[in-house]
Amino acid sequence: MPSGADRRLFATVAAVTVLADLATKLVAESALALRSAVAVVGETFQLRLVYNPGAAFGLHLGPWSRWIFLAVAIGAIVVLDRMSRTAETGDKLRQLACGLVAGGAFGNLVDRIRSAQGVVDFLDVGIGVHRWPTFNVADIGVSCGAILLAISLWQEDNERERRRTGEHAVPEGTTGAQGTTGAPGTTGAQGTTGAQGTTGVPPV
Repeated sequence: MPSGADRRLFATVAAVTVLADLATKLVAESALALRSAVAVVGETFQLRLVYNPGAAFGLHLGPWSRWIFLAVAIGAIVVLDRMSRTAETGDKLRQLACGLVAGGAFGNLVDRIRSAQGVVDFLDVGIGVHRWPTFNVADIGVSCGAILLAISLWQEDNERERRRTGEHAVPEGTTGAQGTTGAPGTTGAQGTTGAQGTTGVPPV
């Protein structure tokens, strides 16, 4: 079970992600509402306000997207909180990963609840006509957190396999103990009784 410090890390990371996401979205809506795009690094990185009724990076499932992804987000937050609660004590990577994904999911969830327009996206990256789907801070949190969570789960599987292998391995000392059973080679000592027999030879 995680310690209080572990749980605080999860809550802090989630809260910071949510606040950063909501703050940047408010700024984007007020500053970019009447502008087509603001170049940050030429055309490679721009700020462009769009509303996404689908999921992260423009994934769309039709007219029911808002409610489907709203339900998915709620379910994901519940699962991530449970993963945080059941993590090993001191597993900071697991808490960080769960906090990032949960915070990102909650940030986009707020958008779906407050507006039928969808999630506020404003980060536009690409070269020429080849553009990555517009995204936001919440999407960054979800993506980075998912990568860290995959690493954490991979490390957990490796540790579990190492422990399982260690439990089935034959301890080194046991082979030496078996070797000591060969001590019945002291039968050579019985041969010394023959030496006692020599005492029975009459003196010359």
